[in-house]
Amino acid sequence: MKKKLIQNTKDHFEKLFQKPAKHIFLSPGRINIIGEHLDYNDGFVLPAAINKYICFAISENKNSECVLVAKDLNDVYTFDINDPLQPIDKMWANYILGVLHQLKERSLKLKGFTLVFSSTIPMGAGLSSSAALECGVAYAMNDLFQLQLSKEEMAKIGQKAEHTFAGVNCGIMDQFASVFGKKNKVIKLDCTTLAYEYHPANFNEYQLVLFDSCVKHTHLTSGYNDRRNEVEQGLAIIKANYPEVTSFRNCTEAMVVALKDTLGEIIFNRCLFVVQEIARVPLAIAALSKGNINQLGELMTKTHYGLSELYEVSCPEMDFLVAEALGEAEVVGARMMGGGFGGCTINVVKKETANSVIQKLTKAYKIKYNIDLKAYKIKIAKGTSTYGI
Repeated sequence: MKKKLIQNTKDHFEKLFQKPAKHIFLSPGRINIIGEHLDYNDGFVLPAAINKYICFAISENKNSECVLVAKDLNDVYTFDINDPLQPIDKMWANYILGVLHQLKERSLKLKGFTLVFSSTIPMGAGLSSSAALECGVAYAMNDLFQLQLSKEEMAKIGQKAEHTFAGVNCGIMDQFASVFGKKNKVIKLDCTTLAYEYHPANFNEYQLVLFDSCVKHTHLTSGYNDRRNEVEQGLAIIKANYPEVTSFRNCTEAMVVALKDTLGEIIFNRCLFVVQEIARVPLAIAALSKGNINQLGELMTKTHYGLSELYEVSCPEMDFLVAEALGEAEVVGARMMGGGFGGCTINVVKKETANSVIQKLTKAYKIKYNIDLKAYKIKIAKGTSTYGI
């Protein structure tokens, strides 16, 4: 799959421009094993890069003209790198323009280039194709024009590009995982300080399978904003009653339970999920370190029920997919992944039964919702990198 993507991207470049690309880069999508909705709640997250990529074929130009070619969309955008950059009506181009704008804001010297890109990261499935695009462009510019950016700077540039040119107020996790990913490693990341550690993630006889529900409910943005407001209100009440609490990280479940009546049912549920999810992250790291995949699966499943019942960011389709998966003896853990209200579930399945589980869920989902389920068997891969031609 990776080799085919690279070959197709190279061939498309050569066909369009009658000469081979000088450089090839790969930038991966990402998953989050556990630690959902903790990036803005001062908890740790546990993301990893995956073997779904955007491939970039690129050559420098002798002038200041830039040509961007989105192979999968059959679309092209041309501009001059010396002109002021601003968002346009092509969203795919805005992710790239946003990165270039950030580089120019730092007074870094850029020249013209020709870029063709193609992807195996499913769009809209919550696997951060936008972060892969941003980070791949930042990495390519850094390499082509010797900008001497650190990986952390590239991740921050990608995040800022999304804020300013795509209008999405995302956290740093997606870009960080795309740039810093390592094969068979998860990243324990503090989204506040950007302190991070690598931990082993060997799934041995198990396979990670993503089920794409192919639904995206419209209240994703409003629901996300509501949750942020609710946990902020809750934390303020907790701090007022327990002055030693500085964030959810040093708040205990006992404190939340003691304030149940004061918080009110909804805010209590939101805060309870957050403190429970924060506690699950180190347990998940310990389970992975010991190769105890069954225990990891149990923790992931608990996360799903927390997201569904306490944080209320799931939806009927996601709950159905998780319940159906957990009904199979070969599935040791399943949960919704990402912001919620649609997207993918992540499942831990015995390798030899992965295909039969995929077939069963595909059939059940079609019968229940008349939607064609998409399934992806994935591996944990290295982050954004140069691919030798």
